[in-house]
Amino acid sequence: MCRPIEFGICTEGVYSIQSWIDGEDAEAVICGYSDTKQYAYGLEAGRILRKIHSIPAPAKQEDWASCFQRKLDRNIQKYRECPVKYENGQAFIDYINENHHLLKNRLQVYQHGDYHIGNMMICNGRLHIIDFNRNDYGDPWEEFNRIVWCAQRSPLFASGMVNEYFDNEASQNFWKLLALYISSNTLSSVYWAIPFGQEEVDTVLGQAKEVLEWYDNMQNIIPAWYVKTASPAIILRKKTWWAE
Repeated sequence: MCRPIEFGICTEGVYSIQSWIDGEDAEAVICGYSDTKQYAYGLEAGRILRKIHSIPAPAKQEDWASCFQRKLDRNIQKYRECPVKYENGQAFIDYINENHHLLKNRLQVYQHGDYHIGNMMICNGRLHIIDFNRNDYGDPWEEFNRIVWCAQRSPLFASGMVNEYFDNEASQNFWKLLALYISSNTLSSVYWAIPFGQEEVDTVLGQAKEVLEWYDNMQNIIPAWYVKTASPAIILRKKTWWAE
């Protein structure tokens, strides 16, 4: 990721100078790689995310359940007021109402805040993470709410990210919470997109349709794109795949 070089105060305010990452947008190039490398880059994304989440949240952080419940209530209310609706968008609301109790007693850590393949670069064969401007603290599993963008681009990348993060042991509780966070994020996307024009609205409408297909209208907690396999991870860890 970018390394801090200098920061300070100037006449316009505060400035920050960071190292430059010269590479390619991972989202744009990932599909040009073999299945093995797509999965391998997903493994790297999971490893980096686990390292980010090793930083604990401040001790006085607000309880996660109360904090995120406000966000859920706000997203549902804004969706109901929104002039644009998803086909069967009620499935997201129903899932949230049935599963919001899972927010209780969740650990909180440092978060990137917008962790997905669109904020990743490939430079000299290695994965780099950019755009920490939304960094915050919260449930580490909520950080996966933008995995939708990864899965749309490369299901193998998204699967590798989950498998590495959980050492191939993602629990049922994780999948239930992920579906909750994705439901919340999807609801908020449509009213967020409206000010940016019809093209952006069409994008989120298409994404919501795909999410509902993955989850069988929120009836299955494990999305259809997910591939659980340990063997590629074991093979790839034994060789310097980025040097090929």
